[in-house]
Amino acid sequence: MEEQPTLEQDCLLPLERQFHEAARRNNIGRMKELIGMGVNIRAKNNMGRTALHWASGAGHEQAVRLLLEYEVSVDDKDKFGMNALLLSAWFGHLRILQLLVNSGAKINCEDKNGLNILHCAAQRGHVHVLEFIMEDLEDVHLDRIDKLDRTAFHLAAAHGQLDTLDFLIGFGCDHGIKDKEGNTALHLAAKNGHSSVLQRIIELGLDLEEKNGQNASPIHTAVLNNFPSVVRLLIEAEIDLDVTDNRQQTPLHIAAENARQDIAEMILLAGVNLNLTDKQGKTSLDVAARGNHISLVDMIIKADRFYKWEQDNLRTDSDSWAVKPLTFKQDHGVETQHIRSVMWCLATKYLKHNDWKKLAHHWKFTDAHIRAIEQQWAGTKSYREHGHRMLLIWLHGVIMAAENPNKGLYEGLVGIGRRDLAESIRKKANADSSSSKKCTMM
Repeated sequence: MEEQPTLEQDCLLPLERQFHEAARRNNIGRMKELIGMGVNIRAKNNMGRTALHWASGAGHEQAVRLLLEYEVSVDDKDKFGMNALLLSAWFGHLRILQLLVNSGAKINCEDKNGLNILHCAAQRGHVHVLEFIMEDLEDVHLDRIDKLDRTAFHLAAAHGQLDTLDFLIGFGCDHGIKDKEGNTALHLAAKNGHSSVLQRIIELGLDLEEKNGQNASPIHTAVLNNFPSVVRLLIEAEIDLDVTDNRQQTPLHIAAENARQDIAEMILLAGVNLNLTDKQGKTSLDVAARGNHISLVDMIIKADRFYKWEQDNLRTDSDSWAVKPLTFKQDHGVETQHIRSVMWCLATKYLKHNDWKKLAHHWKFTDAHIRAIEQQWAGTKSYREHGHRMLLIWLHGVIMAAENPNKGLYEGLVGIGRRDLAESIRKKANADSSSSKKCTMM
């Protein structure tokens, strides 16, 4: 129920239907006229709603007062279990709620989902209503749960109600309660992409790696539901990115499985263990390859090779890798356009069927890398595309290490016994990139 209720087709008599409509529109004159004609002011439509439901949900004080003067039942519920008091809390009509309380409405009522007035106001972000409930009413339990075992704090977090969250925190609510699925408020904020709420919860110092019933931590939830801003916040909070869920999947496994490229980039840049396997024995690279997520496969291989390069160079004083902002995404830079064009020609016109694999082994690609690249099917000439992708992955590492790609390409071709081709490609690579005879990317 996000908007005001609307009148339904129902079993009301014509005058009763008119009376409901008048209450919904705050037409006091018509309401009095219909009352004088003997209309049943307590009549319910097929949803179980009375005129008081309509007037309360719409926030019409005059209509509510008139109905209360005629002593209509204040606690009647519709088929969803919503009464006038719950509707006034849901839609943020404080004055109506006060009128109903003063008229004897039961303040501990619930709808069929177990939502009380505190839950309704919290979910919808009505802080002024919450203030009245907590400061002026008695016997309202701040951490009372609904039928999903969620408190007002859960609902505020799930629906991105930051001001409400702050209010509840100020009143000392329990931050760590779990719902029936084992979710904390942090899980629900992450699931729904509420970064500001998540930031506030992080500031409370809660366990950011708490598991739910699926053994998933908040970052698993954020990755699955594709909220990069939430993932970024959690990474900045220095959570464990190698944490696994009930399928033994890390956040990167989930990103790979669901083609979350931007999120995968963040995780790879933060640094993770790429050797971890899920219950099926698959690494994140295997999962990406299985889903034919080509860009992700290439990104993960680039990251794996970079991690190894970085580890090998930890004891050196070289900061050469930092001369260019680190990314594992596809390179579209102008400065590498010429060499990429040369490599396209090499892969599509000159390399033989198994040459790309020989080059890959020469450049220390692992068997897992090669298998993942090879899993892409592009027809009988797939090896050309495989070779091109491998060359671009290799180029990424060369650029990051601030090495000479022309030299590396020449030495690689010589190393696999293609000296003739090495000489030809070196000439193309060293040629003026503005030459009309240069290779062009397809």
